[in-house]
Amino acid sequence: MSEENKFIQARSEHFLSEMKNKLPTMSDRHKCILSKLVGYSDFAARQLTRHPEWIEHVLNTLDSSDMNYVEGLALQLADVTTLEHLYQVLRTYRHFHMLCICARDLLNIQDIETSLRHVSQLADALIMGAYNWLYTYFCNKHGVPEGEHGPQPLIIHAMGKLGGKELNFSSDIDLIFTFPTKGTTRGVKKPLEHQQFFIRLAQQLIAALNKITDEGQVFRVDMRLRPFGDSGPLAMHFAAFEDYYQDQGRHWERFAMLKARILNPPSPYTVQLENILKPFVFRRYLDFTTLDALRDMKQLIAREIRRRQLANNIKLGAGGIREVEFFAQSFQLIHGGREPALQCKSLKQALFALVDLDIVEEDVISTLYKHYLWLRKTEHTLQQLDDQQTQTLPAEEWQLYILSQVMQFDNIEAFKLQLAKVMENVHSQFNDLVEETHESHSEDDSLFIKCRDCWRMPLEQDEFVELFREHLSATECKGIHQQLEEFSQQMRGFRLGQRGEDSLKKLMPEVLYVLVEQHPQRSDKVLSAVLQVVNAILGRTTYLDLLLENPDVLQQLVSLCSRSDWIANQIKHFPLLLDELLSPVYLQKQCVSLEETRIEHADELRQHLLRIDPDDIEQWMEAVRQFKLCQQLRIAASDISGSLPVSKVSDKLTVLAEVCISTVFQQAWQQITAKYGKPEHLVDQDTGFAIIGYGKLGGYELGYGSDLDLVFLHDSPPQIQTSGPKKIGTTQFYIKLAQRIMHYLTTSTLFGRLYEADLRLRPSGDAGLMSCHIEGFASYQQTEAWTWEHQALVRARVVWGGKKLTERFNTIRQTTLEKQRAKNKLSVEVVEMRQKMRDHLLKKDAKQIDLKQCEGGIADIEFLTQYWVLAFSYDHPKLAQYTDNLRILDAVAKAEITDNKITNTLKSAYLALRAEYHQLTLSGNKLADDTDELSSIRSRVTQIWNEVMLPGT
Repeated sequence: MSEENKFIQARSEHFLSEMKNKLPTMSDRHKCILSKLVGYSDFAARQLTRHPEWIEHVLNTLDSSDMNYVEGLALQLADVTTLEHLYQVLRTYRHFHMLCICARDLLNIQDIETSLRHVSQLADALIMGAYNWLYTYFCNKHGVPEGEHGPQPLIIHAMGKLGGKELNFSSDIDLIFTFPTKGTTRGVKKPLEHQQFFIRLAQQLIAALNKITDEGQVFRVDMRLRPFGDSGPLAMHFAAFEDYYQDQGRHWERFAMLKARILNPPSPYTVQLENILKPFVFRRYLDFTTLDALRDMKQLIAREIRRRQLANNIKLGAGGIREVEFFAQSFQLIHGGREPALQCKSLKQALFALVDLDIVEEDVISTLYKHYLWLRKTEHTLQQLDDQQTQTLPAEEWQLYILSQVMQFDNIEAFKLQLAKVMENVHSQFNDLVEETHESHSEDDSLFIKCRDCWRMPLEQDEFVELFREHLSATECKGIHQQLEEFSQQMRGFRLGQRGEDSLKKLMPEVLYVLVEQHPQRSDKVLSAVLQVVNAILGRTTYLDLLLENPDVLQQLVSLCSRSDWIANQIKHFPLLLDELLSPVYLQKQCVSLEETRIEHADELRQHLLRIDPDDIEQWMEAVRQFKLCQQLRIAASDISGSLPVSKVSDKLTVLAEVCISTVFQQAWQQITAKYGKPEHLVDQDTGFAIIGYGKLGGYELGYGSDLDLVFLHDSPPQIQTSGPKKIGTTQFYIKLAQRIMHYLTTSTLFGRLYEADLRLRPSGDAGLMSCHIEGFASYQQTEAWTWEHQALVRARVVWGGKKLTERFNTIRQTTLEKQRAKNKLSVEVVEMRQKMRDHLLKKDAKQIDLKQCEGGIADIEFLTQYWVLAFSYDHPKLAQYTDNLRILDAVAKAEITDNKITNTLKSAYLALRAEYHQLTLSGNKLADDTDELSSIRSRVTQIWNEVMLPGT
């Protein structure tokens, strides 16, 4: 006797010894049968130990395969009055009859087809028995949900193998619940809406079947196949159900619905529901998306086998049960719309219909079905060992021995040899099923295969790490895996639609491939930025297709996201910017002058606006914002690529702002003059208006997202009115013009604000008029302005205005800046203002620094240039000619106000700090790490500051 046989016999003897006082009188034949049954199956031993009264009945009914499960359960449920009692009856009834089926199977008294039928019939009886009891219970409590054809049922769809009446011995059951129409229940004082009634009923039915009590459970219930999965309602009315499958239904849901079987008795309601589902599942004409879906699912099966190494899995492994099912379902989807014989739930019926229709040869189908039954018998035997849902060959030799004995082989090796032959034959048929399509990557490209597999198959973290260990660190792998898991989870609740789902399924492996290939060191951080963009365009399939069909655009997107959180955020909020990546001309070296850039921008914006109805102000505002966003992205991309130095980046951003301001002014002028006419003193094209840019705009130093500091001036004589039918004074006219300009600049639309604009630098600040007369401005600067306002004037220039007003402003500015000042007093005031600004604005952090406001930072250099202009322009008027810091420093050096080494040091420091500040903005950060290089730069600037502004300290 083999060791395995001895072990099994010892198990039997232990059971018989423990139960000797509870065993009924039985024949030697029955003792032998009982001994084999409990030796083979822990499930049988456990149930018979718990219920010894079942032993005699099980043995006496071994040869009886006729059983009406519905009537038997109905008799037991007739006396049930409580939920607790319902739970107990369902579980004991299930275990007893599963025990009877198990005994007949393990002793080979019945064939596997009979066993499948009995397990399915028992499941039907238990589900519907529980449902019928609960439906009556709920109607008595909450009223009856009446409908067009009488009381509305909760219609129960049995999916998968239960739908095909081929249920596993220890299977989950997949269910979907629907009900006919909305409304409210009748017959009680407090009626419920039908939706609420049926969801509560569904919840209770699931609990009745799924809940684990002292008696165990009836079935594990899986509801994830319902519309919208876990995020969808447990029960959905017919109209919503139909809308979902028409608009949202996925390819895999067509596969699932092939097996969907309504458990409720036939009625007008069930006919109505079947008519809803049939067009979704069975298409009259074959479309290419069906073939693509079949190919994809076939590839998915193959990838899962390869990745998970499922050689010992008789369901999911190569040549397993799933491949036979896929074989049949594929032909049903392809031909079922034209061939009613294929519109069936049963796998056997579907397979042999293929023979009758001359689609597949009879010998192929006969062999395939024979192998299928053999594998199903193996599967049942595995699960009957301990009532566990498993399809994997056991590791224990004694369990393999039982398996080989039940499968009627002399030894384990003979069984394994036959198993290998069966699965090899099935896999051969599976491989011939649907032709593979050519993919953009070679099958030799192992990295792409890994990227494709990891997206299309659920992998555990350790599997993911192992898969990419040649390409990424373990830390990177874990970060990517977590993000993909979260993104996939999010997708389950997103109503993407089949087309979008197909595009995303193809796109994500490409994203991962580019990510791992281009950015292996920071791939988890880059993926986070890229997924923000992908998440933003999920509802816009066109953009998914754009990335999928244009590899260069995808590579550029990943590259930009790797360098700039700011760009990623811009594209996330405004996906139309992806179109800009189609034309990477702007990534080349750009040497055009500012004036050429200005002309080019103005012409492009003008042509862009020609497509807009001039009276549609909302569309006009959107168009200008769209133009600005696109140009800004081009500049940022050029910046990142290294084709633009930092000074040229600021120049281009400044010119872009000027072009937008000019366009905004023209629109505002047109709107205001159409209503009020022009001021009467104006001649020709003169507007009598100027827009002054201060700060970064005035100094040609705009950055990404910089505000615009503006002042509006006009030169209208007093007592003048407008020329239109609705006359107003010109002061009021120019105020309204300024208000309209600010409205166009700062109003939020779908594309955000054009610019944030600040008018606080105008005379008298917030208390002053929005539009100031040029002479009032001159008087204010000469007699009332503070030193800090004169500092601001250093960086002020006309960004839009006529020649006359521009010249007058320049004269006022020059005169004001040339004013003779006491240098000691001036230096004290400048230092005090600098300290106030630092105290108010400095972002303090123990580890990082604010490059603008810190000691030795950008603002210190700006204050130094402003001090030199205000202190020395009286003697050196050319100092006041420029508004940008670099040319001011050149002028300071030329005037020999300080040593060339100092100005050169400040210029190089200023460029370095601004370049770093630019990169911080692009990366989405505000503070910089205090590196040795930055510390050295700041130290030199601070030393110069102390020498110039604090001599003797």
